[in-house]
Amino acid sequence: MLIARTVAQLRQHLSAYKKPAFVPTMGNLHEGHLSLMRMAKAQGDVSVASIFVNRLQFLPGEDFASYPRTFDNDCEKLRSVGCDVLFAPDEDELYPQAQSFKLLPDPALADILEGQFRPGFFTGVCTVVLKLFHCVFAHSGGVAVFGQKDFQQLLILRRMMTQLAMPVDIITGETTRAPDGLALSSRNGYLSVDERIEAVQLSMVLKSLAASVRVEAGSGRFDVTAAETAAMAGLRDRGWAPDYITLRYQHDLSPVTAVGSQPLVVLGAARLGKTRLIDNLVV
Repeated sequence: MLIARTVAQLRQHLSAYKKPAFVPTMGNLHEGHLSLMRMAKAQGDVSVASIFVNRLQFLPGEDFASYPRTFDNDCEKLRSVGCDVLFAPDEDELYPQAQSFKLLPDPALADILEGQFRPGFFTGVCTVVLKLFHCVFAHSGGVAVFGQKDFQQLLILRRMMTQLAMPVDIITGETTRAPDGLALSSRNGYLSVDERIEAVQLSMVLKSLAASVRVEAGSGRFDVTAAETAAMAGLRDRGWAPDYITLRYQHDLSPVTAVGSQPLVVLGAARLGKTRLIDNLVV
């Protein structure tokens, strides 16, 4: 596996290939990331990962300084799934000047849900992803692989690719889960032993809400607001601090007005102790 530390080194190496397949990460890799890398291996003529903890997508007071950095272990994991190239720049390489040019995503999609509780987050995401794409796909188009766990991010990046006419196809890997159903996340390591046992409740609440939707679809009796409120209250009763548990249309994450009319997704974000977890289930 080649480890490229500079943009020039990465571009020089990738100039020999016609279709890179790319998985951007912030490191501290788990099986979810590795499943995306396996998908990438099947999609292009060279597989590329990046490890870069992007300061722009952390809000003041969030865990940028303490975010787990496990580079040597990450490299071993990437090698185990046959990753060809790892792009691992430092901040001075990717941001040689203060990043004053930033990409502002559509507020109708970026200022709701995660954007409401983490204002500016998607600006940071879109800016770094676009910059990484210009590094990886400098000589050709290609494929980028993202996980479904970050459902809102995925919609925003797809829209960004379309509106900016980028020659990159985004494909989606299903959310990888632990045997008990907890969505894998690099931040799960923050959980205490007891919190880890409790953490599965987020996915269980989403499953329960999704099951209710399926039962009531087409009946005209399903009260979306009441169901969301009850789900939030159930988590609060267990000691969680939920930001949202909500049912939305898949195509634009707008509020649901009629169950059964269009494909839906249940999304949730909640804090357990000091750890903020997100998850979703398509309905």
